[in-house]
Amino acid sequence: MKYKRFIATLITTSILSTNFLNAFALAQSSESQNSTDKKKNKLIKSQVSEYRFDYVNTGWWKGFDDEYLNEYIIKAIENNHDLKIATLRVEQYHQMMKLQFANELPQVSAGFAPTGIKLPGTSSTQGAWAFPINVSYELDLFLKNRDKTRSSKKEWEKSKFDERASYIAISSAVGATYFNIIRADKLIELQKEIINDRKKIYDLMSERNNVGLTSTADVVSANKAYVAATADLADLEKSRTTLLNNLAVLIGESPANIDELKRKSYDDSYLVKIPNSIPSEVIDQRPDYLAAEKMVEKAGLDVRIAKKEFLPSINLIGLMAFASSSFSQTFNWNNVFGVLGASGMLNLFTGGRKTANLRLKKNAYEQILHQYYNTNLRAIQEVNDSLVALKQDDKKYKTNLNVYELEQKDFSYTNDKYNAGMISYLDLLQKKENLLSLNKQVVSNKIDCNIDYIGLYKATGTKL
Repeated sequence: MKYKRFIATLITTSILSTNFLNAFALAQSSESQNSTDKKKNKLIKSQVSEYRFDYVNTGWWKGFDDEYLNEYIIKAIENNHDLKIATLRVEQYHQMMKLQFANELPQVSAGFAPTGIKLPGTSSTQGAWAFPINVSYELDLFLKNRDKTRSSKKEWEKSKFDERASYIAISSAVGATYFNIIRADKLIELQKEIINDRKKIYDLMSERNNVGLTSTADVVSANKAYVAATADLADLEKSRTTLLNNLAVLIGESPANIDELKRKSYDDSYLVKIPNSIPSEVIDQRPDYLAAEKMVEKAGLDVRIAKKEFLPSINLIGLMAFASSSFSQTFNWNNVFGVLGASGMLNLFTGGRKTANLRLKKNAYEQILHQYYNTNLRAIQEVNDSLVALKQDDKKYKTNLNVYELEQKDFSYTNDKYNAGMISYLDLLQKKENLLSLNKQVVSNKIDCNIDYIGLYKATGTKL
């Protein structure tokens, strides 16, 4: 009778221990919530403060010899919220890999379960003190869980390359926006000169019309040119404001402070050096190429995991409990109840689920493989396109610069004629407007070359 009571006590204890452990885990989770939040905040701060200056190759940006540009690149790395998200996403995938790795390890739980028992046919109640310990482990004989961890690790490694790509993209956007602002500054300066000259032309036309030397149609035409130049100035100023707002957001500052954004004068900037050629091997260091490579490796592991789903799963289960009606005798070895079991389970019929899953993973592998090949080709194309664009814009810049210098000489001769009284002031102003228009073209071509150079930097993954 005592033996039956003891067995009943152990069975009841094991049932209650499960509920007790769940309740204990719930209580622990509520108590540890605050500490988890604190650790999370510390993690965010540590990840965000770990700046990736090596990702953007800050030494390359110093080649522009522009202290303001270097400052904005650093501010973007430190303050841009998209980059912070990219950095935190790396840690997210890291923790996901750790979660998967936990499935490779045994699960152990322990608890305390005081129990009171009244059996049928008895009038007394027996008490018992129990300390159950549960152990469960899936024997990874076929390395299925190991492959799942490896697959998760590939995603973590890919996220690092995605993070690097984000840093390169943001720094390139900062550089391109900065040079576009410099261009806008210079074009606005030249446009104001054009407006001033067109106003003078309009006034001269009006005076000549008053004395009958110029038709009214010529006066209207001059006025239209003056108004059109004013409208062009408004467009340029609007474009500059938009660029300044964009730069402020890229460096993590408020657009309300765009008046404080400093930049070099166009006249103080210089044209970058044009490389003759770029080796095709440079694409091997592009982050998107490396990320695609990791995805191919992951897809291969996923196919292998799908094949291993057809194999049986082997589980080990252990239960040990110290139980006694006397608390002082609880941890006596004679009062130990233990169970150790193993099971090998094989699904005989799943409705074709595993077969469909394997075919699905193979299909995904083929798609990812073609995406990898496509990434390779597009990487080569982007490098070639960027280099061609840079060379062609440099050629255009030098051609227009030569034309502009010739126009300057021509304007100097025209100015001498005006000083000698050979031509009118109106003719001089019209000649000057041609010079200013050519100068605007030269300014745009020069800035285009710098922006193309940044595009080449982005296309090569900073490995210029």
